[in-house]
Amino acid sequence: MATTNDLKNGTVLNLDGQLWSVVEFQHVKPGKGPAFVRTKLKNVVSGKTLDKTFNAGVKVETSNVDKRTMQYLYKDGADFVFMDTDTYDQLMVSEATVGEAAGYMLENQNAIVATHDGTPLYVELPASVVLEITHTDPGLQGDRSTGGTKPATLETGAQIQVPLFLETGTKVKVDTRDGSYLGRVND
Repeated sequence: MATTNDLKNGTVLNLDGQLWSVVEFQHVKPGKGPAFVRTKLKNVVSGKTLDKTFNAGVKVETSNVDKRTMQYLYKDGADFVFMDTDTYDQLMVSEATVGEAAGYMLENQNAIVATHDGTPLYVELPASVVLEITHTDPGLQGDRSTGGTKPATLETGAQIQVPLFLETGTKVKVDTRDGSYLGRVND
């Protein structure tokens, strides 16, 4: 337990059985009435945001979320197997927990896995990764006055939009947050 005076960015609160991370907080002391704390909270699992106001000095329940750098080893059925790079312990993470990150993960790649009481909450990848295009149709000759794009399949199976001039076998940098093409990578 902590009071609202102890809140800071990154603190994880347990509100009604759900975990919420403090994104922003502001202590407000109006001229009239009691002081209060205005917060912006983000659900640790779903990513939904919420604005919540607490009276100053009120006790709030905090939770420990353990974030560790882990190495993605392989996929076992519907689960992804990660290994703690310090202790070599292996952790099974469900496909639902990994979410869209699965489309940008290669074996032996590092990621941050957040857990609460041993239960995986989410997987956080680096902001961008380098992946190879395994299939894309040839670009069409002709009008290039507009920056056209075409679909491409990456080595992880994910599909992204790439410029017309890229070919199968090209390595590209991809934004893991929205799956957008960031540029070509020369070996």
